[in-house]
Amino acid sequence: MRILTLVLTFTFAITACTSGGSDTQSAPPPTPPPTPPPTEQFGLDSRPDNQTCVAPARAGAVTSVAVEEAFPGLTFGGPTKLLMEPGANPRWFVLQKAGQIQVFDPDTPAPGPAYLDISAVVADAGEGGLLGMAFHPDYPATPEIFLSYIRDTPRRSIFSRVILDDTITPSAIGAGSIEQVILEVNQDFSNHNGGDIAFGPDGFLYIGLGDGGSGGDPNERAQDTTYLLGSFLRIDVTGPTVSFPANPYAIPADNPFANQAKCGPAANANSCPEIFAWGMRNPWRWSFDPVTGQLWAGDVGQGAREEVDIIRLGLNYGWDCREGFTDFPDQQASDCSGIFEDPVHDYPRSEGNSITGGMVYRGSAIGGRVGEYIYADYGSGRIWALRSDGQGGYSNEQLLDESSGPVAFGADADGELYFANINNGRIYKLVPGAGAGGNAVAERLSDTGCVDPSDITQPYAGLIPYDLNAQFWSDGADKSRFLGLPNGTTISIDGQDDWQFPAGTVIVKNFRLNGQLIETRHLMRHPDGVWAGYTYAWDAQQTDATRVIGGDTVNIAGQDWVFPSEAQCDQCHSSAAGHALGPETAQLNKDFTYPSTGRTDNQLETLDHVMMFAAPLAGTPDTLPALVDPMDTSADLDDRARAYLHTNCANCHRPDGGTPVDIDLRYYTALQNTGACDATPQAGMVGIMNARIIAPGDAARSTLVARTNRRGDFIAMPPVGSTVIDTEGVALLTDWVNGLTGCQ
Repeated sequence: MRILTLVLTFTFAITACTSGGSDTQSAPPPTPPPTPPPTEQFGLDSRPDNQTCVAPARAGAVTSVAVEEAFPGLTFGGPTKLLMEPGANPRWFVLQKAGQIQVFDPDTPAPGPAYLDISAVVADAGEGGLLGMAFHPDYPATPEIFLSYIRDTPRRSIFSRVILDDTITPSAIGAGSIEQVILEVNQDFSNHNGGDIAFGPDGFLYIGLGDGGSGGDPNERAQDTTYLLGSFLRIDVTGPTVSFPANPYAIPADNPFANQAKCGPAANANSCPEIFAWGMRNPWRWSFDPVTGQLWAGDVGQGAREEVDIIRLGLNYGWDCREGFTDFPDQQASDCSGIFEDPVHDYPRSEGNSITGGMVYRGSAIGGRVGEYIYADYGSGRIWALRSDGQGGYSNEQLLDESSGPVAFGADADGELYFANINNGRIYKLVPGAGAGGNAVAERLSDTGCVDPSDITQPYAGLIPYDLNAQFWSDGADKSRFLGLPNGTTISIDGQDDWQFPAGTVIVKNFRLNGQLIETRHLMRHPDGVWAGYTYAWDAQQTDATRVIGGDTVNIAGQDWVFPSEAQCDQCHSSAAGHALGPETAQLNKDFTYPSTGRTDNQLETLDHVMMFAAPLAGTPDTLPALVDPMDTSADLDDRARAYLHTNCANCHRPDGGTPVDIDLRYYTALQNTGACDATPQAGMVGIMNARIIAPGDAARSTLVARTNRRGDFIAMPPVGSTVIDTEGVALLTDWVNGLTGCQ
């Protein structure tokens, strides 16, 4: 709102008298001075001086990486995989090639008898053996584990469920445990048997299979989707239609060939419905990023290149037409005219000859490596880190040059990484190396420089408050927000009206329940350009707030309040979403009353006036995009629903957003182009018959509505950070979907 100061001018009549005469005459009035133009008053007169609320050097930004033996004196015979048990007081499970599973407590590691021994049936010649294991998604409430191993005569991969009986002990499974074979796949040779398995964030079981072996894929399996070899499979082993032995697994509805008859163990008439992606040579070890859900795989090369892939639904990764980024010269009979998905990275045989694969680091001890894909090569022993540049590319850095033999990575409950060496049978841990950076982020809010020193419940005077058109749901909390930019820096606005902030930026958000401060979050862009999130929990007396490291859930005002971990901050504030989620043109295009002046003005105008932008605005506020308030019932229903989805969902559900589903819920993406309208769910039907992500006219069949109306499981949306359902938001989406007559 602009206040106009009016300058009033008065003209006085001047009477002149002539001496000795009776006549009078009025002098002509003087020319009035020009009226000055109106004076505009914005929300702020000038940009605040920000001396102290500036992002420090990133904690651990220069941290090197070292390796230490995790459990000295503890060795295993041919370890092939290690994984930590979910739940309280978790144990490590180590698979041995010959067919045994060893289990131990990380606090008191000691050798013991095999927890499970199936060596009598396991064929461990060549690249065979006991190769993979996964815990049921609801373990330990559902006491089941799943196994992947090789049997002979004929040589075949076995994927089975083991139902544990109630006599399970810390050292062995109960004698009454039952194995149910789910799927068998014939193998052509004794190598390239793959064998890793894991449950994805969608609750389905994923299986990685090599091309069947020998060299050069002589039987042309990887490009032939009538075979299961050379592929990633995805099957439903926990759904309501699954039964043994009649129907040991179901096919997810959005698998590429879902309508075909089930395949296995050998050749089939049509493309196999179990296939999720294909064109693989030998994906020996692979894993899901616990934050983004992306599936990262190391695919062992033939003789020239080793490659790292991000595996996505329905894509062909090129073997044996492609090896890494290059054409494979001995393509034999394969049809190589298709469209192939390139790896995110490959490396030559001079650096290694058998990629192990790895995991995305989500721990906290090595702060400079969070979000990087850490992987190794079995042949050379080298360990590298891949980091996204936020633009679809990746930079690769060698971290260590170890001895050969790293065969599998595992993560503990804190996200710290370990790996097993099959040559010496030992387990190693990645730890901060010499010269590791210190923790530069303040432990107490009062020490951050972002609060008023005389009253830390109030913001520092160098910050600029702001508000949003469409609020993010935060379990019913009231929020206040502030921008802190280093003096002399500015904000750039890109072609999609997203704001790009300079290094040193701190974005502050306070949360209140029942008027009481409970949490303050700082989103920082550190001097090295890397974004990171930190959170502080307020004490009951409102005297200070202490940093929460690693996340926490606390009962406050009768509800479970989630303090997000640093990794969970990264999950939402991703590079694809521009890191800073709220501050964008369409969100700040609204009036706001600035407490320091008491004036109300459009936020874009005020920020432009105090020179916060690198270039003038592209137009006046009335010509720029603006979201509506989703809870404003006087606004258009479609605009309200799309604003809600943009704010609450589109930070992940957008191109390259890191989710295992391909939908785009940004407000300016036409409904028919979102990939959600009348689309079969890519992440499960969530118990809905004939489900669609958005079923026009039928919210009851829409998984988008059903997931928003859930909390506490992997089906819920959002998947992290919330324990309270947004009932108004669910009602809004329900009304919107029910009112849709189509996708146009």
